[in-house]
Amino acid sequence: MSTWHTLFRTKSVEQSVRDTDEPGHKLRRNLSAWDLTVFGVAVVIGAGIFTLTARVAATTAGPAVSLSFVIAAVACGLAAMCYAEFASTVPVAGSAYTFSYATLGELVAWIIGWDLVLEFALGSAVVAKGWSLYLGNLFTEFGGSLTATVQVGGVKVDWGAMLIVAVVTVLLISGTKISARANAVITAIKVGVVLLVIVVGFTFFKASNLTPFIPATVPAEQGSTPALQQPLLQLITGSAPSSFGAFGVLAAASLVFFAFIGFDVVATAAEETKEPRRDLPRGIFGSLIIVTVLYVLVTVALTGMVKYSDLPGDDATLASAFTLVGVNWAAKVIAVGAIAGLTTVVLVLMLGQSRVIFAMSRDGLLPRGMASVSERTGTPTRITLGVGVVVALVAGFVDIGVLEEMVNVGTLFAFVLVSIGVVLLRRRQPDLPRAYRVPWMPVIPILSVLACLWLMINLTAETWVRFVVWMAIGVVVYVLYGRHHSLVGRRAAEGAAGDPADDATSGPDRR
Repeated sequence: MSTWHTLFRTKSVEQSVRDTDEPGHKLRRNLSAWDLTVFGVAVVIGAGIFTLTARVAATTAGPAVSLSFVIAAVACGLAAMCYAEFASTVPVAGSAYTFSYATLGELVAWIIGWDLVLEFALGSAVVAKGWSLYLGNLFTEFGGSLTATVQVGGVKVDWGAMLIVAVVTVLLISGTKISARANAVITAIKVGVVLLVIVVGFTFFKASNLTPFIPATVPAEQGSTPALQQPLLQLITGSAPSSFGAFGVLAAASLVFFAFIGFDVVATAAEETKEPRRDLPRGIFGSLIIVTVLYVLVTVALTGMVKYSDLPGDDATLASAFTLVGVNWAAKVIAVGAIAGLTTVVLVLMLGQSRVIFAMSRDGLLPRGMASVSERTGTPTRITLGVGVVVALVAGFVDIGVLEEMVNVGTLFAFVLVSIGVVLLRRRQPDLPRAYRVPWMPVIPILSVLACLWLMINLTAETWVRFVVWMAIGVVVYVLYGRHHSLVGRRAAEGAAGDPADDATSGPDRR
């Protein structure tokens, strides 16, 4: 088999499903549709709902920020349909990595897996640092004082971020069901806070604050933004950056998309779901619908309470909006909600990362020894502990605030590949049992790809440069290690399949 051909060898759906029963590498099935929905809500609703909504309304979209959330939700919804079909057809850990392996080939699968590793690791570390900041804010709101960052030998150590990562790691190692229960309790707290914010906000609602709904375009000062920090679209077209207006609403959709990141993590728990073909689509759609409704209600309440122009620009938060109408106690409630929100986000992102690495290791693209599962807890303990250590070190010692947008571009890239892959799998294996089927095929996947690409080119050029560099590093790692240790490749070479061009559909794991 030629080297070029091996790069695009696929792993059949049947083999992927069979590998889930491999002794020593089998995850325990104990999650329900409700657990998956809670996981989705838990990871999507974080502190962003208390900060991002107000900041984007004040600086980019005005009252039309609610429309920006709807646009971002539609883009996510299109991708969610593709995820739901894949997840109900290939109920295996790994999410977009596993789906790509079945349709686009090993190299693409590796690239998307490498991408997801970055997305979840960076996302977990960024959110952990945010949790640390909000911990100090929580103490301040209640009259205390706490600094979660200390200086040790000339090095800043964020012990607060390391603490939350350590707690989450212990929960994840203890078992998926235990993690799900803790997650459900904390999620209930933060959803309760969000509902309280909505109810109180609507008591101060004034329709006049929503006029004009889409404010007139305000051009940015020429030369005020470095080239690499401009959206890629503006850099390519040479158009001047601006706020508000129709393009402001679209730019805001790219920004608030960050608030939706995470519903796809539900698919990484496919292998631990009792009835995956039925429950995965329910979990994906259920969580996306719930968070969209909450986001839109929060933005309408916010922009109806106060005039968007009265919000303090880049420093605007929901708390500042409530302060403007004299509801000073709201800051305390929001601080509690932010801590609860960020705790569950860290938990679910780290769960997703460990499951992607588990799937890649079981396939031999990373060392297979990492993919062992604890008989007592039914979880990949080694991987979970390793992920915890790495995320804790990054969150504790590295300033990664400037890398937040890489989480967005990584997620959108995964959405694009899943949307393409679902079309390919429908054509290649139309008779596979599918509990959910994307309607209007291939129109919906094509729209999903276009929507995601539009959001991607509205991210900064600097983000794209970093993303390309990370992907290039990933290709080097695959060429030097993954391609030679691939279990699919070894099975084919040993004659476990009749046609090496097709993935092996039978044969034991030979080490």
